[in-house]
Amino acid sequence: MTSSERNRLKDKAFQVFGVFCTFIGLIVLAIFLIDIIQKGIARIDWDFLTNLPSRRASRAGILTAWAGTLWLLVLTAIISFPLGVGAGIYLEEYSRKNKLSNFLEINIANLAGVPSIIYGLLGLEIFVRQMRLGSSLLAGALTLSLLILPIIIVTTREAIKAVPGSVRDGSFALGASKWQTIWNQVLPASFGGILTGIILALSRAVGEAAPLIVIGALAYVPFTPASPLDEFTVLPIQIFNWTSRPQEEFVTNAAAAIIVLLFITFLLNGIAVYLRNKQQKKVKW
Repeated sequence: MTSSERNRLKDKAFQVFGVFCTFIGLIVLAIFLIDIIQKGIARIDWDFLTNLPSRRASRAGILTAWAGTLWLLVLTAIISFPLGVGAGIYLEEYSRKNKLSNFLEINIANLAGVPSIIYGLLGLEIFVRQMRLGSSLLAGALTLSLLILPIIIVTTREAIKAVPGSVRDGSFALGASKWQTIWNQVLPASFGGILTGIILALSRAVGEAAPLIVIGALAYVPFTPASPLDEFTVLPIQIFNWTSRPQEEFVTNAAAAIIVLLFITFLLNGIAVYLRNKQQKKVKW
């Protein structure tokens, strides 16, 4: 057997192995989803979505959990969007390529892989204790913003980097300044990719429980938040609370809450895919 034949055989074997691993992962995921849907789909109704938490499983609802999740998503987006996009623009368009910029790029990429509970400990010390925000929605949103900022910065840079240099050169040739070129040409052309990265980052944040538990988010909240300084709970924490109880009825409630959380996550990912495809059709170069 020649060297080229051995390489082709290795490529084919790796391809088969990759398909097999993907198939196994999809089967396991399907088993989990089917089991969750069978247990929880019948529990989802209007009362379940609008009732407050209760010690009686038949009367317990997720109103405070999904309201807290919605508050947290909005606040996190408001905080992380300008910071992440602004940092991505600066690093890609303005910063000089030197040792400091290389150091920042490496560390930002590394921060995207840091376990979320580390951000929870950071948020506990800075936002809860030093800034005295307590276990509030604002403290949770700031903590989750730290969690997703590296993702937004990296996706923003990649989206800006994908804009051809000829777009910038043409704008400069017409007398536009650097900021005018970025604002009127580069950002509109890369906005689809930037927005996709932000939505995908938020879809990760919506499923996080560990950092919120660390900063003191409550498992039981008998009221819906009315301001960013109110205490809160979210769907992942509510699910954790129900699954830790021995009663089978609460496990059913947890399965129903998981379905709601999956719907929110799939909805956010679907919006991201739609915006990306829509933007790709508009941009032609």
